[in-house]
Amino acid sequence: MTATFAQSADSARRRSLRSARAGTARRPGAGRALAAALRDTVALALLPVPLLLAAAPAAFAGGGTRRWGRGRGESRRADAQAAKDAAAAAFYELDTAQRDLRISIETITAVDPSPAARKAAADFALLGHRIDEVSHTYITAVDSHDLDRDDLDAGAAGRARTDLAGAKDELDRIKAELDRFGQGLGPLLATAETQLARLAPAVERARQALRAAGEALEAVRASGLTADDLAARLAALGPELTRLNQGAGQHGVQETLQRADRVLREAEAVRGEADGLPQKAAEVDKRLVSLRTRAQALTTRAAGVEPVLSELRRRYSAACWQDLQQVPEEAAHAVAQAEEKLREARTARAEQRWPDALARLSTVRALLNTTDEAVSAAGDRLRRLDEVSFDHGKEVERTRFAIRDAQRLAMAGRNTPDPRHAGPLDDAVARLDRAVAGLEGRHPDWWAFLTETEAVRRTVTRVVQEIRDSRGAAGR
Repeated sequence: MTATFAQSADSARRRSLRSARAGTARRPGAGRALAAALRDTVALALLPVPLLLAAAPAAFAGGGTRRWGRGRGESRRADAQAAKDAAAAAFYELDTAQRDLRISIETITAVDPSPAARKAAADFALLGHRIDEVSHTYITAVDSHDLDRDDLDAGAAGRARTDLAGAKDELDRIKAELDRFGQGLGPLLATAETQLARLAPAVERARQALRAAGEALEAVRASGLTADDLAARLAALGPELTRLNQGAGQHGVQETLQRADRVLREAEAVRGEADGLPQKAAEVDKRLVSLRTRAQALTTRAAGVEPVLSELRRRYSAACWQDLQQVPEEAAHAVAQAEEKLREARTARAEQRWPDALARLSTVRALLNTTDEAVSAAGDRLRRLDEVSFDHGKEVERTRFAIRDAQRLAMAGRNTPDPRHAGPLDDAVARLDRAVAGLEGRHPDWWAFLTETEAVRRTVTRVVQEIRDSRGAAGR
């Protein structure tokens, strides 16, 4: 209990607690009765024989009126002693309950920094002050009444019984309040105990993860890979391991749990990367060879773009091939860039700078993809222009079919089409007619015709999707 009284009061309280724990309360009047009997025996033995004979009847007559009065006093003394014993038991129970609850509060505050936990600790402190006051009242009552006095009269015994019974009632009331307070701590205590139960396993998992990461790193190094970056990351966890070993007593439960989780995640990440490092090295080597081969192939293909452009210039109008004029030059430049990045990637691989190597390889791949599309575009352009110039009717029919199909869908279940759909479809018909009309003349722009028919079909596809979406929403 909180020490708020003078040293003498604390000493008295400790004596009271020891007495309550030991259960040493004697039967009232037993010692005094024995002493009185002994004194009477000695007195009778010292009397002359005539006086002894005269005193004998009185000695065995039951004590007369004085002994009857003492009997009533002894009964009051016994009642007072019983009240004292009951108060001592209540005092001991209160002290035990407070000690147990203090352990619970310390558990909560060690784990939980929340406002609710702080309030619980403050409320417990206030309750402790009230317990001190009630305990002081009890100790004062005990010290104020000496129930072992020979001259204790019935009135004094009655007052002692009243004071001690009142002290017991106060002890019982504060004990009940303490019990209710303890019951209210249930959720906080359960959370705190759960956190404490997690502590040791979490720290042990972090230690095991660090050991596993170290073993994985050693295995990688044994295969000839340096893994310097992984070694640096693992070394950075050393101070964290030291703090984990220092324990929650120095750093707190929450902080230790969070540190254990961080160490576990980082150590597992290092281990995972170490385990995958040989495979990553092999993948980088494979991509270096593959991209180098692809760059060489693109160089060869880019050389064939110029003859294709010559054919386009000879057979079709400038509008059909003007955007492809720079393809040979751009392809050569892109391949040169790709080869430079490949050299940088090989250097990074040799130095085992894996992120740099992978970044360079990604750049090479993007450059080659763009170049591949540009080189392929020239040949595709010539092929498509040849097809449409030979028979543009197929392209027209393909587009008209898409428009008619969309018109049928727009009219399905309706007498008149929705203006939102009819307008774009009518416009698509007009656009197709204009594209066909634009083919008249000696050198038609076949590429413009192809791009326009493709645009018309995209518009029709969008309208069809809108029709289906609107009807699907209406059905829901």
